[in-house]
Amino acid sequence: MSNSLIILNTIDFVKKELKDAEGGHDWFHIERVYKNALNIGRHESVDLEVVQLGALLHDIADSKFHDGDETIGPKKAREFLFQQNVSSEVIEHVVKIIANMSFSKSLDKNIIFTSPELEVVQDADRLDAVGAIGIARAFNYGGFKDRAIYDPEITPNLNLSKAEYKNSTAPTINHFYEKLLLLRDKMNTKTGKRLAENRHKFMMQYLEQFYSEWEGEK
Repeated sequence: MSNSLIILNTIDFVKKELKDAEGGHDWFHIERVYKNALNIGRHESVDLEVVQLGALLHDIADSKFHDGDETIGPKKAREFLFQQNVSSEVIEHVVKIIANMSFSKSLDKNIIFTSPELEVVQDADRLDAVGAIGIARAFNYGGFKDRAIYDPEITPNLNLSKAEYKNSTAPTINHFYEKLLLLRDKMNTKTGKRLAENRHKFMMQYLEQFYSEWEGEK
């Protein structure tokens, strides 16, 4: 099967799987990450097939929507790619990307896999968590989980463990300090770092405006 047909089949598969997904983790999130990955990948020495498939399948079963089970996504991706007659080498690489790219995984000190392709897909996903889109996604998910927007008495935890991060119920504004504002310095590639810089500045401006409005100053 040609690479272009595999990509088209993967897009169709992901759209169907995520048709009822939460707005910050739906097909449009996947599409943005895919575009980011292609943009970044053009400037890196990577296997673009692995990057494309990793980007398209990275959230096929996000653990936060499956009771924290991190095995479902890699398993679904493996089964789908096997049906597409993708080579075992590519399948294994894509599955490892899915299993190792999340922010919560970065809080785990025992990182056992990395690759240039993982770095590209990871940067592409992290870009969608910052800037204007990142802000929209954060509040959409906060509403989905019925979380407070902000509570001045609940301070951000800047030293979250992986378990604490995954089980957090903190207000959405705390999420900026516990994840979103940390992503700029966690980018892997030059292109990712460059794009994240402007998005980071936008979030800082947003927070300044937010606090001013909260206090009735503007």
